[in-house]
Amino acid sequence: MFCASSGCKECCERCVGSLPWASLIATILLYMGVALFCGCGHEALSGTITILQNYFEVIRAPGDVLDVFTIIDILKYIIYGLAAGFFVFGVLLLVEGFFTTGAIRDLYGEFKITACGRCLTAFLMVLAYLFFLVWLGVTAFTSLPVFMYYNIWSMCQNASSVEGANLCLDLRQFGAVTILEDRKVCTGSEKFFKMCESNELDLTFHLFVCALAGAGAAVIAMVHFLMALAANWGYLKDASRMQKYEDIKLKEEQELHDIHSTRSKERLNAYT
Repeated sequence: MFCASSGCKECCERCVGSLPWASLIATILLYMGVALFCGCGHEALSGTITILQNYFEVIRAPGDVLDVFTIIDILKYIIYGLAAGFFVFGVLLLVEGFFTTGAIRDLYGEFKITACGRCLTAFLMVLAYLFFLVWLGVTAFTSLPVFMYYNIWSMCQNASSVEGANLCLDLRQFGAVTILEDRKVCTGSEKFFKMCESNELDLTFHLFVCALAGAGAAVIAMVHFLMALAANWGYLKDASRMQKYEDIKLKEEQELHDIHSTRSKERLNAYT
């Protein structure tokens, strides 16, 4: 009905103007980063298990012993939680962006938006800052396996130049096994060449790189959300002050109108 009465151009302008573009772009970037990190990180952890079992001959400890496989399973559950939690968080941030657009303010009124929106915006700003720090830590943590796999991948790429050096990849240096366990693969051995020729190493390395890129995208999305929330907070704060000014002005005008009405009645009574 609105499009038929005011025209297609006005309808499109109203629809485009009602979209919170900053929050929408940040939400898309956040979902892309979280999906890339969670998907690639999960598959990279699965590839790490395959490499440990096939080439380093690491065996899962029986019972509830905390070994490298248990830690990898815990990291997978953390990935599941990140995917679910940031899906909900992105929806909340997008809803907050919609409630600070001009079309929604015109629909529901300034008072409701400033009263509820300031509380919601302040709460989301605190959460966004905390999650920004969380993603910074996740990015730093993800860079560690990228660095380790890059060293292994470089050794495989330069296998001919390090053939006589007798270098070894010892899992005890990375804390993957206990000190008493001797789990290592040395250059020149059959396991080393099989690992270098396999698809698991190259795929796992590039999956960790993609997971690192996804974590970086999530950090950028958090920064974008912080800028949008800070701008919304400033607007709502100014709108609240303007609302108070309008209320005071309306009250004064009403008092002046009452005074004039009283004086007019008094003059009329005196005349009669």
